[in-house]
Amino acid sequence: MNHKPLLDYIHKYINLTLEEQTILLSKIIHRKYLKDQYIVQQGDICKSANFIISGCTKTFYIDKEAQEHIVTFSIEDWWTSDLGSFITQTPADFNVQCLENTELIQFTFDNLEELYAEIPKLERLFRKIVERAFVASQKRIIKNFSLTAKERYLVFKQTYPKIEQRVPQYMIASYLGITKEFLSKIKSQLSYDK
Repeated sequence: MNHKPLLDYIHKYINLTLEEQTILLSKIIHRKYLKDQYIVQQGDICKSANFIISGCTKTFYIDKEAQEHIVTFSIEDWWTSDLGSFITQTPADFNVQCLENTELIQFTFDNLEELYAEIPKLERLFRKIVERAFVASQKRIIKNFSLTAKERYLVFKQTYPKIEQRVPQYMIASYLGITKEFLSKIKSQLSYDK
């Protein structure tokens, strides 16, 4: 099992003693999912916070007209789950699905609560993770209201350069809130402008 990416990530925020690392590693679950498998489905309770070792996921919801709306993509060294469902242990609003074969380290709700009691500084780490997720979500809402589709696409390319090559164009269009045809038009206009 490859725990190094998780430990490296944690050490950016807090320092763990060897004993604390041992306790932490005793409480995690190592899972592999195949492409197209769901980690969380809308309506189910999200059972884990998931750190991605390798792979790519999308978080999305399906509206009443069966339209898919992608809210995030996640890749290596990122977290993925329905955070609201995980924190409140209530039914998920979102689906989390693997876009590639994906390897995760999972923290169940109960194991995380035990870790907070045994290693209090982990609570600070997860508070930082939730704060960053909240800020990113707020910024995304503002961009969706204030930027044109072309500007949103340029921000997406700049912010997530490693994702565009890994996900289909229609998914990027869904993330941007536009049709794939309109995304094609934007891309051809941008290549024409060069």
